[in-house]
Amino acid sequence: MRIQLRLLGVVVMAALPLANAHAQQYPVKPVRVIIPFPPGGPTDIIGRMAADVLTKAYGLQFIPDNRAGAGGNIGMEVCAKSPPDGYTVCVMTVAQSIAPAIYRKLPFDPVKDFAHVTLAAQLPSMLTVHPSLPVRNVKELVALAKSRPGQMSYASTGNGTSPHMLMEMLKAMAGIDVLHVPYKGQAPAVLDQMSGQVQLAFNTAIGVIPHVRNGRLKAVAISTRDRFPPMPELQTVEEGGIKGFDAGSWNGIVMPAGTPPEIVNRIHTPIVAELRSASTKEQLLKNGALAGGGSPAEFTAFIRAEAAKWAKVAKFAKIQLD
Repeated sequence: MRIQLRLLGVVVMAALPLANAHAQQYPVKPVRVIIPFPPGGPTDIIGRMAADVLTKAYGLQFIPDNRAGAGGNIGMEVCAKSPPDGYTVCVMTVAQSIAPAIYRKLPFDPVKDFAHVTLAAQLPSMLTVHPSLPVRNVKELVALAKSRPGQMSYASTGNGTSPHMLMEMLKAMAGIDVLHVPYKGQAPAVLDQMSGQVQLAFNTAIGVIPHVRNGRLKAVAISTRDRFPPMPELQTVEEGGIKGFDAGSWNGIVMPAGTPPEIVNRIHTPIVAELRSASTKEQLLKNGALAGGGSPAEFTAFIRAEAAKWAKVAKFAKIQLD
């Protein structure tokens, strides 16, 4: 038995230099960057930024690969089932932290099936109402909704999406009853809100700021705990009286579970350096995003907390998509 243990120790010690050498040489061929949404949106912007930064850092192509469908789940399943050799980098979104609570047969676990690199960006959502609604803040909106139980409606970008979950979270925490009207995307949802077909909604801030500024929508609050720099005068939902309310969309960088920590670090280092630069922070802010840049361990803890939060919301709202 002792001889076997000694032999095992020799094998392990012999393998360590090989693993370190592999990490030091990485990458030696092009790397794909899976983006689980179509080109043009916030997730695509983050994915292409990461691909560009890593290409410049290592002199080899990091190639964006858009794998859209099923709210991002198709691309993330491809990521989770890819070899953990460092040649697959992926963009994870808030949708994947929601998914375990609303899909019975999800083909991946957002915590267990990925090596988490860093939270790349957070995208606050804005709570808006039709201008005809006689409210200026969350307190007045809650009071109005309580006086009209089941009579007001809200738009979302679809069942189980971030705008849907945010409003259900507000309903649970504020004790209000408003009717859900799901749409296929933000554009038709916002159009119907501006026309008065629905009265309120949460949407990514960058998508509705122009409509707020031209008076076609009225901003009530921002969804995150901190105020949104482009509109610092706008209160947060928590400041409006809903204690503990803090949520929104986000994007992060992950790799398949089992990817060596040394390689995860080689992806983490240049991306975080870029996220912390003043120029990138400014560019992301123009696109409605707040730059991230924490450690892998911090990102793992963040995803666990997100999954737990959305599980409570899904249970309250009885949301099940399959």
